[in-house]
Amino acid sequence: MALTTAMKLLRRGTVIPAHPLALTASRKLDERRQRALTRYYLDAGAGGIAVGVHTTQFGIRDPRVALFHPVLELAAETVREWEARHQRRVVRVAGVIGRTRQATREAGIARGLGYHVGLLGLGALARASDAELIAHAREVGEVLPLMGFYLQPAVGGRRLAYSFWRRFVELPSVVAIKIAPFNRYDTLDVVRAVADAGRSGEIALYTGNDDSILVDLVTQYPGGVRLVGGLLGHWAFWTRRAVQLLEAAHRAVAGGGSIPLRLSALAPEVTDANGAIFDAAHFFRGCIPGIHEVLRRQGLLRGRWCLNPNEELSPGQAREIERVSRAYPHLNDDDFVREHLDRWLR
Repeated sequence: MALTTAMKLLRRGTVIPAHPLALTASRKLDERRQRALTRYYLDAGAGGIAVGVHTTQFGIRDPRVALFHPVLELAAETVREWEARHQRRVVRVAGVIGRTRQATREAGIARGLGYHVGLLGLGALARASDAELIAHAREVGEVLPLMGFYLQPAVGGRRLAYSFWRRFVELPSVVAIKIAPFNRYDTLDVVRAVADAGRSGEIALYTGNDDSILVDLVTQYPGGVRLVGGLLGHWAFWTRRAVQLLEAAHRAVAGGGSIPLRLSALAPEVTDANGAIFDAAHFFRGCIPGIHEVLRRQGLLRGRWCLNPNEELSPGQAREIERVSRAYPHLNDDDFVREHLDRWLR
């Protein structure tokens, strides 16, 4: 797949699920269900996948686990098979983290496996200056085009001021940014930096703000800038509905009029569902098990096991997941999964 095609897909805006890690009860990679998840996302209409990101669990990089390369390779193989059958292209995003040596190595692995973009996590450089962060990004960007990542501090991010983003968006390797600070002021810093740099037509902005997904997608920000899609753990489940919601948001924006009342009403429902599944009540400690639990209920995963045995649902989280599942049946895609699950698991 030509890189220019990937950039067109990114710029147009699409659903990019943050890919979970399917494990057996002994906490080993369940390749069959890992492939099934990828097939699910693509059949649901997602235009991309993101692998090696937070939802995939950073522990895959632990030498004792050694799953970074295998998991990225498995996803890339499954995507290529799907593309050959359906004649439709898929954007491949790889999580790239760590200090410069590690990040460039991961970017090289991803590029060699056919990934198009590296989602650049800066958590390992928590005390670095803006100049050091820019130098880091420049070096990694020489290996693989970059999607910047503004991650909320509650889950390991750091505050990144407008001055950083204004310099970051000048890098020619930057093709997209995932905005996920869960903060409207910080979101505006990124948007303004892109607009001020005159790169709003070149850099695709994706929401990662799980607390305001639909709001982000239908808002026109200063300078005429819009967020065109999402790269979200929240879109790693109920993905068919996510695709339909993004399509509805795109139609509303293209119409140029007021946002339909039904779409506006869905915004707080999506946020409420996210709060339960991502465990906002406990500062997101049960985020990944929450995603796994929804996928387990649908039959896509056998269990909600994580690499860390202590990573489990928080007290009361299962009840909250049940509550939002009952309250918002129109947000799930259980029927779609039930219809195709056997084929995905073949």
